[in-house]
Amino acid sequence: MRLHSFFMAVSALVVAAAVVVACAPAAPPTPTAKPTAPAGTAAPTAAPTAAPTKAAAAPTAPASPASAGSTLVAAKAASAPKIDGDPGDSDWAKAQPTTIRVAGGQGLANGSTDVTIKAIYTTDSIYFLAQWADPTQSYRRFPWQKQADGSWKQLITNSNGDENQYYEDKFAMIWNINDSIKGFNQQGCMVTCHLGEGKPYGNKYTASAGDLGDIWHWKSVRTGSVGQFDDQFVDDTRYDKDKAPEAGRKSDAKTAGGYADNISDDKKGPKFALPDNKPAPPYWIKDAEKVAIDSSKYKANDEVPGILVSPFTGDRGDIASAHSYKDGKWTLEWGRKLDTGSKTDVQFTDLSKGYFFGVAVFDNSQVRHAFESGATQLTFAK
Repeated sequence: MRLHSFFMAVSALVVAAAVVVACAPAAPPTPTAKPTAPAGTAAPTAAPTAAPTKAAAAPTAPASPASAGSTLVAAKAASAPKIDGDPGDSDWAKAQPTTIRVAGGQGLANGSTDVTIKAIYTTDSIYFLAQWADPTQSYRRFPWQKQADGSWKQLITNSNGDENQYYEDKFAMIWNINDSIKGFNQQGCMVTCHLGEGKPYGNKYTASAGDLGDIWHWKSVRTGSVGQFDDQFVDDTRYDKDKAPEAGRKSDAKTAGGYADNISDDKKGPKFALPDNKPAPPYWIKDAEKVAIDSSKYKANDEVPGILVSPFTGDRGDIASAHSYKDGKWTLEWGRKLDTGSKTDVQFTDLSKGYFFGVAVFDNSQVRHAFESGATQLTFAK
């Protein structure tokens, strides 16, 4: 699963590249076939296409020695690991880690961090474990705050999709579906990024019809709270302010669930509250547990979550996840079927070939993420 200081000790070229690949909120889902639910146990923790225009050339990303040309080998396992955010599961001892450097992001240490990632697979599913350093655990995404005069104020510093204070931590991968995106296997997701075009930090889309990328987007508040990734995709749709404001970035189909803003009908405060009208944290309200807001239960500076959440069902909910945060480090586990049956998903049906992906990390940032230069290849051990 869903607004949005500047980079420290990072070159102007890296800054330009990082903001270009920024991931804005996804557009409404495009219907696709409903796949089989992912294997493993998910343990939750606390548009119409615009008329084609000429694509802007993606900027060239700086080389990253820690990740350029790297390979992640998925080890074969007899059974699925428990998806619980605990890296101590014995299944993970079978897999060799690969380290991917991501750079050019907001926050983090000098705008960069190393993502250590492992993969294992069974007869029908694939699983991943990733860890990365992040100095802050960020959950405080656009909360409502009670004011001294009794009114409510939503905490937000940038309404143009570039929030870097009141937001959530995120992690993302983009996969080249059927090697359809030319240049992706060498340059990574930079080939889908385009400057300008109606937005201060650009848009994401592929060059030609039929070029598809699978986006796996973990959002610590909006989807991590219900034990999922947000399964999305990118195609060749060009930006159009009215018809395609998110350009090629789209969400897979869902049959139910998801997240929605917690806002009253008059847009002056929250509409719902946590059980018993307790103030935040947590900074999300599970839809099944929401209660009507009673402002009399809150004192000045108390906060109420700005988002309602529930698990996706259907294609958009393919990827189960769990996470933990300890000693300045995120641990994230996730898994899905090798073959989901969806045309907007990468399908791992041929275990003799390689599959290319890129990685990005968001530190309390809506769009200014640290990203991998180039792409990493996933292969399968026999």
